[in-house]
Amino acid sequence: MKNLIILFILCVFLQSGYSRENIPIRVASYNLRYENNHDGVNSWSNRKEHVKALIQFHDFDIFGTQEGLIGQLNDIAELRQYAFTGKGRDDGEHRGEHSAIFYKKDRFKLLASGDFWLSETPDKPTIGWDAQCCKRICSWGRFKDLKTKREFYFFCVHFDHQGVNARLQSGYLMVNKIKEIAGSAHVILVGDFNSPPETKQILYIQTILNDAYRITEQPPYGPFVTTNGFQTNPPLQNRIDYIFVSKQIKVLKYGVLNDTYDQKYPSDHFPVVAQVTINH
Repeated sequence: MKNLIILFILCVFLQSGYSRENIPIRVASYNLRYENNHDGVNSWSNRKEHVKALIQFHDFDIFGTQEGLIGQLNDIAELRQYAFTGKGRDDGEHRGEHSAIFYKKDRFKLLASGDFWLSETPDKPTIGWDAQCCKRICSWGRFKDLKTKREFYFFCVHFDHQGVNARLQSGYLMVNKIKEIAGSAHVILVGDFNSPPETKQILYIQTILNDAYRITEQPPYGPFVTTNGFQTNPPLQNRIDYIFVSKQIKVLKYGVLNDTYDQKYPSDHFPVVAQVTINH
């Protein structure tokens, strides 16, 4: 009987086309929209169960979030299969918005983690360059995939929405920090960059990482735009949420999910999702 079970499992792997070394990872980036009492019907208390249901139904393995306050992150962590890492941008502890990373506890082991700010002094909570009101933070983790035994770094970031120079300098900082922290290791970078694809900061990031949208083996799925402003017929904005991957990572699928509930969106951004494999 034991031999039959082993043979069955082996057949499943062979039929699926995946070996133990290249089991796909379902990666996502999701701007949650911070908990704002002025959002009315789109307030977090009305949306949170729909956000959780979306995450669970689409079965994200590891995903970065933006704008989440600690209470929102704790709400998502009620999905017991996930843990998260990342500090608040205001004080480096729990205050303010986070760029938190959620990951399946039975799939990944967090080996190391850290945070830095998008400013001239990235080691402490500060506002950078021409940003007007907000500190901006990037959180990162080094993970081991317990299924494939591969290690990789995962970065999650939210660029400023007002400062043109702040966004540009943040792009340069991200590249430098990724090189400093991850070296030659595999890297996944996700986030809300508040920048369309033709901007210098997005092009500069692509000097070291690939845009998942551009290299997906299966054509991109869903809308091109990644924001909706809680409008069911959003204006034709641009793509500002991204998944970037290092050169050794293959992107099998990429999509933007525009799921709704009662003709409303769970957030004012769409989740961006990619199925990837990490190669040698």
